[in-house]
Amino acid sequence: MALNLPTFFKRLASSIVFVAIMLTGLLWNEWAFLVLVCLIEALCLRDYFRLVQKVDKETYWPKWIPIAMQVIALVILLLFSTNLNELLPVMSKCLFVLLAIAPAVLLLGTVLSQKSSLMAMLQATGGIFYITVPMLLLLNMRTYDFVLPLAVILMIWCNDTMAYLVGSFIGKTQFSQISPNKTWEGVIGGALLTIIAAGVYGYFTQTYRLIDWLALSFCVTVAGTLGDLMESKLKRMADIKDSGTLMPGHGGALDRFDSLLIAAPFAFVYIICFMR
Repeated sequence: MALNLPTFFKRLASSIVFVAIMLTGLLWNEWAFLVLVCLIEALCLRDYFRLVQKVDKETYWPKWIPIAMQVIALVILLLFSTNLNELLPVMSKCLFVLLAIAPAVLLLGTVLSQKSSLMAMLQATGGIFYITVPMLLLLNMRTYDFVLPLAVILMIWCNDTMAYLVGSFIGKTQFSQISPNKTWEGVIGGALLTIIAAGVYGYFTQTYRLIDWLALSFCVTVAGTLGDLMESKLKRMADIKDSGTLMPGHGGALDRFDSLLIAAPFAFVYIICFMR
């Protein structure tokens, strides 16, 4: 896969803006981080709903289902945000009541309307597990150490960038038919360089054990690559190239955060089991 310079520079320009927004949310304060996570979730869910509708064209989607699922997903994040639970207990109770009755309301609304809308509701609910749960885990990582969600995201960026560059220069062996542009050389090169970078950081900072940084980066690179592959499979099933047009050269929000959505749960499990 030869390096396409116009595409590379277009991706680079949009990446600079993207990185600036991400770092502001990650580093400013807890509220900025909460806003960032809610924004990522909303944009990814929007792309997910469009994608699923294209995959299963026969399922009837009432217009209110994506809106309702967006609201429920946002409620979940706000309900389990530590700051909001501490500062706004009354709001948290109200959100809990809303969250408790929402599934019943959705089921009643779909079952009592058209037959195929039940399947639409179930598909929409899948977005909660695919997108909202990883975002919730990312929020909770920050309660252990604000460095951890930043480190996970930087590892994903490093893996994606290095895999793209290594694959562009020396990639020859196709990694999967699902994603024809990925090569084994790029995947392995990106993973190794990310693990090495995490090891160097862990060696000099000593905030956690060196083995923890190496293991965490391994989890993130493997799970992140599989997450990217899974979203590519969904796009092939929908017969589209990108999930959206949010970022020139990168596609939609789901294209940009597909790796994070699968890597976050694995990273969180390792963190709570070995790095606390």
